[in-house]
Amino acid sequence: MESGNGHETTLRVAADRRGVRYGCAVGRAFWDDNDYRELVRRQCGIIVAENAMKFGLIQPERGRFDWSRSDDLVRFAQDNGMDIRGHCLVWHQQAGWAAGLDEGRDAMLAVMREHIHTVVGRYRGKICEWDVVNEAVDDGDAALRDTFWRRTIGDDHIDAAFRFAHEADPGALLYYNDYGGEDMGRKSDRIYELVSGMLKRGVPVHGVGLQCHFAVDKVPTADIGRNIRRLTALGLQVAVTELDIRVPLPADENTLALQAACYKDVLKVFLENRGCRHFLTWGITDRYSWVPGFFKGAGAALPFDGEYRVKPAVCGMLEVLGKEIIS
Repeated sequence: MESGNGHETTLRVAADRRGVRYGCAVGRAFWDDNDYRELVRRQCGIIVAENAMKFGLIQPERGRFDWSRSDDLVRFAQDNGMDIRGHCLVWHQQAGWAAGLDEGRDAMLAVMREHIHTVVGRYRGKICEWDVVNEAVDDGDAALRDTFWRRTIGDDHIDAAFRFAHEADPGALLYYNDYGGEDMGRKSDRIYELVSGMLKRGVPVHGVGLQCHFAVDKVPTADIGRNIRRLTALGLQVAVTELDIRVPLPADENTLALQAACYKDVLKVFLENRGCRHFLTWGITDRYSWVPGFFKGAGAALPFDGEYRVKPAVCGMLEVLGKEIIS
């Protein structure tokens, strides 16, 4: 895809010219597939690790940290002029050995503090923002999720995590990240209450990440806009952190056109609101996507197809970003 002057028009270039950054989550293929790595380099201005920085992978044994993949991602971002998000510091899944501990409040706070100080401290000044706490609000009653962190420390484990992250890197932006709270509803109300309460208590929270895992016929665009506006009214930034829009398989021309319209609509809402600067998809190519393994009969959720070819979703996003598209 080229612009009128013969140079390639990429999502990265188009987004940067609008003052925002498009990017994606990178997983195992980043180290196994050079074509994938090159696609990420061309198209993305920001990257985030799917798994490499999660608790159980970066600290597989108590006190032993494995920096091999996280260091590689940071070097790649620096070498290519990209931003990088850290994901994630406190989560009830993929926590490895820590999930089995019950050593009392003070001991568990020490475990959390050591992990956050070590990880965030290593990348101080290199990682621009962190998903400090991930998915702490339950789906059903929108109460705080019953996690091992909450059971051993208490409801204030979220405040503690943000304070520890700020101590380790005062310059990093700190996010609460979740799914299912993108629109106006019970869960998004609870997330709003959570972060507004943190702000009142002086907790250093700077943003909310909206994951945005959608089915093609269930993208609540108008409510996403309303939710973003109430969050940014608090002085918070909002990032789209994990967008994918799945369609029934096999995908056809009509469903891919509808998917493109949905990608355009979400991006439009994002661009219309101040305090939104990072727009990420959870992966970039259908070749490597979590969706088919979790949603039976659905997939083709990402901007590029399994052969790394541009899909209508890419053309739609470039159109929204104001770039001339020449086929």
